[in-house]
Amino acid sequence: MTKNNIKELSIQVNLNGLSFCILNRTSNTIEYLNCLSFDTKLTPFGLLNRLKTELSSNTVFADEFNEVQVIHQNELASLVPKELYSENHKADYLKFNSKILKTDFIATDDLAINESINVYVPFVNINNFVFDTFGTFIYKHSSTIIIDSILQREETTELPQVFINVNSNTIEMLVFHNKELLLFNVFEYHSKEDFIYYILFVFDQLKLDTETTPIELSGNLQIDGELFKTLYTYVRHVDINKSKYSFNFTEDLNENYLHNYFLVLNSF
Repeated sequence: MTKNNIKELSIQVNLNGLSFCILNRTSNTIEYLNCLSFDTKLTPFGLLNRLKTELSSNTVFADEFNEVQVIHQNELASLVPKELYSENHKADYLKFNSKILKTDFIATDDLAINESINVYVPFVNINNFVFDTFGTFIYKHSSTIIIDSILQREETTELPQVFINVNSNTIEMLVFHNKELLLFNVFEYHSKEDFIYYILFVFDQLKLDTETTPIELSGNLQIDGELFKTLYTYVRHVDINKSKYSFNFTEDLNENYLHNYFLVLNSF
């Protein structure tokens, strides 16, 4: 890398897959996008081995990067209003809705957009490896990126809206009205029935109307896929995320599938 060719790397990690994105800051171009879905849910150790294999087997990662980001995607996170947050009680915020160990390292992200602190458990072994490989880097939780990206939107709407990021066996579900966050939660699913159950459960709890409340989807699904079709059976207004990015994209990248890379593309 030269001063005239500044590149940044974003890596999304979860126990079900990996995603990668390389941004050339000099030309403002996304040069590389790739995602891997594992056949089975891995352990953190197995995830680390897959990351090592991927980084060592692809020459695009041999470049020098001006900045590296890691996005930790798991269910071990909890939002706390900033005015109520105490550094001494980080573990307490998590233990009510997550299974954590006394030895778990707990990190935080500052969400200025809604004056909250996101408390979470990162994959420490991944962080250690990335530091050893690339040096200093930035890391965040996936929910931080989703919440910040969605609440940054300028448009105002009469009704609440739903945003769902779909993974191999979890969904990250956000309900918002203009810039107000009404709900963020992660649900694990193993079938299309589970998938629709949790979504309709949230609709019921928040008294959202399936005839008028729109759902926007990103992540691991397609408009002609089973999950989309199942959801559309129950909810009238369902669409795939079509974010307008300020980046250019190399010709070999299919812009019809950018919703698969929502997290890494919104991490820059």
